[in-house]
Amino acid sequence: MLLARLAHVSLEVAATSARTRKTALLAGLFREAGADDVPVVIPYLAGRLPQGRLGIGWSALRVPVTPAGEPTLTVAETDEALTAIGALTGPGSQSARKEHLTRLLGAATADEQYFLRALLTGEVRQGALDAVAVDALADAAGAPRAGVRRAVMLAGSIVPVARALLAEGPGALASFRLTVGRPVQPMLAHTARSVTEAIDRLGACAVEEKLDGIRVQVHRDGARVHAYTRALDDITDRLPELVTAVTGLPAERFVLDGEVIALGADGRPRPFQETAGRVGSRRDVATAADAVPLVPVFFDVLSVDGRDLLDLSFAERHRELAALVPGAMRVRRVVVEDPADHAQREAAVAFSEATLARGHEGVVVKSGTAAYSAGRRGASWLKVKPVHTLDLVVLAAEWGNGRRTGKLSNLHLGARREDGTFAMLGKTFKGLTDTMLTWQTGRLRELATADDGHVVTVRPELVVEIAYDGLQSSTRYPEGVTLRFARVLRYREDKRAQEADTVEAVLSRRT
Repeated sequence: MLLARLAHVSLEVAATSARTRKTALLAGLFREAGADDVPVVIPYLAGRLPQGRLGIGWSALRVPVTPAGEPTLTVAETDEALTAIGALTGPGSQSARKEHLTRLLGAATADEQYFLRALLTGEVRQGALDAVAVDALADAAGAPRAGVRRAVMLAGSIVPVARALLAEGPGALASFRLTVGRPVQPMLAHTARSVTEAIDRLGACAVEEKLDGIRVQVHRDGARVHAYTRALDDITDRLPELVTAVTGLPAERFVLDGEVIALGADGRPRPFQETAGRVGSRRDVATAADAVPLVPVFFDVLSVDGRDLLDLSFAERHRELAALVPGAMRVRRVVVEDPADHAQREAAVAFSEATLARGHEGVVVKSGTAAYSAGRRGASWLKVKPVHTLDLVVLAAEWGNGRRTGKLSNLHLGARREDGTFAMLGKTFKGLTDTMLTWQTGRLRELATADDGHVVTVRPELVVEIAYDGLQSSTRYPEGVTLRFARVLRYREDKRAQEADTVEAVLSRRT
């Protein structure tokens, strides 16, 4: 497949907000793609490089290269070139990477160069999400969407399913089964504004703690234990206490879903960064485990001793979980059997408030009748947590790509210092509607003081209300913290920059 075809579809997908149109475009692309192209095509559409980071900086990508007149570069050739760039290390590697990159860009047309630069800078944001790609794959192969979704969940990735479907047809779906030792995509939750709203939407349900830990999926097959992250990375060797805990459970083969979290002596959660740092640490694991021990807390079970539990209701799966895992290793919960019962609803609200008082994020309300539907956010799990907001000042913005080409998109956000300067706390392009993008582009260009072609620096005058999930430590920003999951709510033209939240106010919210 020519890279030009992929780049063209990427631009078309970026230009439409209609899910049906995105699906049709991707389905057409998949019909043309060969099974060997799929492992590259799918990550590229999602803005990911199969090789990971390649050490290519923005300065190298800004160097103009005369584009090819006609498209000849294939997807496979592009992948080979990028793999070769990623393999360059040691003295002189930076210069060699630039030479290889120049050759690659020289073989690309103008449209292909645009796509490659966006891909290499992480700016491919055209909305080609995994769920859309899964439906498109089903349509391209003439397979049932539900069957393809289940296969992707069980395979842990769309890529092997796509290769099998495009090579063998719909019959290939039967080969994808739940297998202990092979991680599956985790079930995710949508949001609700309150516990009572969630109960009204779900009916009979359970209300469980939402811990601010790291999601883990644990597979045990006899003496062999494997722990996987939400992204399905194997982190078993970093979690010796987790291995010890599950080895003591009274079953030989099972798959558990839960979290690991660092708790203080008082039982309250330690800062998320400590949990994340501990899970991310590969060196001297024993010392790290002594300094920041992690506690496993489970909330679901997918398989026990050869029995696949995915299609059981959540209430049935929890009974299996309770028979396998002791209470101290299970998430706290209350059950609402009758959503019309006022006392049960009040108990659910009180449980949510108590969970927050213990320092946790909030709660997840789960339908008692729901099967385990993984790999995308379903309507049967609803997370409820408080929304934090700040009024911050826009310090700069980055030119967008894809649908946002020609628009100032990624905002640099700052809080006010006592001396009148501003400290950057992070960036976000989340929450911006098309109307807001158009308006902010015009307004920020009026405030611009510099434009290097990538970032437009502006006078710190425009105040924006930002929602975020919490603060975390960061050495990247001057005050040592950044915002977690920041998104734009609205612009506050009624406020002057001098009325924005201060650094001191922000830091006072750190727990």
